[in-house]
Amino acid sequence: MIGRFDAKIPPGPLAQKWRNHRDHSRLVSPNNRRKFEIIVVGSGLAGGSAAATLGELGYRVRCFCFQDSARRAHSIAAQGGINAAKNYQNDGDSVYRLFHDTIKGGDFRSREANVYRLAEISNHIIDQCVAQGVPFAREYSGYLANRSFGGAQVSRTFYARGQTGQQLLLGCYQALCRQIAAGTVQMFPQTEMLDLVIVEGHAKGIVTRSLCSGKIERHAADAVVLATGGYGNVFYLSTNARGCNVTATYRAFKRGALFANPAFTQIHPTCIPVSGEYQSKLTLMSESLRNDGRVWVPKRKEDRNNPPGEIPEADRDYYLERKYPSYGNLAPRDISSRAAKEVCDEGRGVGPGGRGVYLDFADAIKRLGEHTIRERYGNLFEVYEKITGEDAYKVPMRIYPAVHYTMGGLWVDYDLMNNVPGLFVIGEANFSDHGANRLGASALMQGLADGYFVLPNTLPNYLAGQMGKRPSPDSPEFRESEKDVRARIEKLLNVKGARSVDSFHRELGLLLWDKCGMSRHEKGLREALKKIPELREQFWHEVRVPGDGDDFNQSLEHAGRVADFLEFAELMCSDALERDESCGAHFREEHQTPEGEALRDDENHAAVFAWEFQGDGKPPILHREPLNFETVHLTQRSYK
Repeated sequence: MIGRFDAKIPPGPLAQKWRNHRDHSRLVSPNNRRKFEIIVVGSGLAGGSAAATLGELGYRVRCFCFQDSARRAHSIAAQGGINAAKNYQNDGDSVYRLFHDTIKGGDFRSREANVYRLAEISNHIIDQCVAQGVPFAREYSGYLANRSFGGAQVSRTFYARGQTGQQLLLGCYQALCRQIAAGTVQMFPQTEMLDLVIVEGHAKGIVTRSLCSGKIERHAADAVVLATGGYGNVFYLSTNARGCNVTATYRAFKRGALFANPAFTQIHPTCIPVSGEYQSKLTLMSESLRNDGRVWVPKRKEDRNNPPGEIPEADRDYYLERKYPSYGNLAPRDISSRAAKEVCDEGRGVGPGGRGVYLDFADAIKRLGEHTIRERYGNLFEVYEKITGEDAYKVPMRIYPAVHYTMGGLWVDYDLMNNVPGLFVIGEANFSDHGANRLGASALMQGLADGYFVLPNTLPNYLAGQMGKRPSPDSPEFRESEKDVRARIEKLLNVKGARSVDSFHRELGLLLWDKCGMSRHEKGLREALKKIPELREQFWHEVRVPGDGDDFNQSLEHAGRVADFLEFAELMCSDALERDESCGAHFREEHQTPEGEALRDDENHAAVFAWEFQGDGKPPILHREPLNFETVHLTQRSYK
């Protein structure tokens, strides 16, 4: 079942834009929809829901993903839940309150109108997913259950134990399969987009490479939708799947698409700490665990190596509860992450290397019983035990912040269209809704809002003027793009150096984590901007990519993605340097309050920073989109 937005919209300036766009689907009659072809790149919650919805509306859709199945998209790893302002708990929640919490959580660096629309649609997402059969947790009475998440004082997060993303993805996948069977959607698994094709200023197709055969193909369409997720793997170690990358959005950037706020990278406070020098992947423990777990470290440095059970209550520092009494362990991610780093920097961190804090469930088990905790989080405890060998029912979990989500992405307007006409960007791949910090359980909300409701209502506004304008894949623009792709592959294969791709990726990630990670400062950013070009130069002279391009070659896949990371990292550091303030996850050490909180500069930096590519070796141009606040008043963000 695929729904569309039919809710009544309350009066007011925030709603006016959405009211004007609700009936855009009428601009393309049902009989004409089958004449349009739409490319969707990405098959996670945003891409899969968009492809399924557009297919049901009658458009012809080609959906591309580099996984072997849409079911393996990284959305499956979103464990904790999805926000919606249903107010089932009667605790004072509302659309406005969700809107306000999201604006505040993003430290006033997101558009009011976009966030209001997202909050308003949130309720319909839950109805949509329940109709699809998504097995949300329920109370004993049968009503849908809710739990709390960081950055909110109400229970608005719907969940399916600790596997919400998986269940939502399966609901989306079955809708997608229905359209595949109906013939409206054609899937291209294990296929990677390597370039965007621009014809007469409009996005009209892509060039792809089969990851199985190495075959390069050209695909023409009337519009291109990018739903390719975030770029957190630029840091090498992150909670993202190993395949997540920036290639699709960065190649679009190099074809003229503006890239907005690339420095806004979220650090998640609840990750299993790094265990060794050669670790290649970090595992996230859902933020939902902070709903019942209490975060603490020893008060004294000399106790950090003692077993947690031997540290008496009086000698424990529940630092989030101490610093933020109103929110306690549910303080937002950016604040909680910096607080963990702070106590570890003081020498009170636990575990190997002192880079960890405790997440303790002893009080919750005593209050609620182990059975209840198992019902809520059982699979998360199992994952933790498999990785660490520790039983979190008996000893506290050890956690530490890690790169998780990216609020930055390609710039889009209110219709989710980039400055390149015909290029639509949805989900984590765009920048639009989360400002400088995403609240927990809002990623799934945005992905499904964009795919199920917003894009199907705004895309027809563009398509209405594109009837009969789809170019041939044999046109000069497509041939030139394919030529560029082949030349880049040949260049990678012909370096024949001695260093592995992974060694360059690891070195870049460590550099970024140190200079542009949880905190940044001008000196470190300038050092990074000096070292990244040097590392990139080394890459193109010393990297070794075995095999050839006309076959299955994972080294070649990885090399192409790391080459893009080595360019994108410079853009990210330039953005962090230009934004001379602290806001949300972008914490410049020069700009902080006496209490160590982020200090914004609303007079000079209340804007979206959108960067325009000018050519290889040339600095990009910065465009500023002012952020105007009509409803929410700009204030120093406080969770105390």
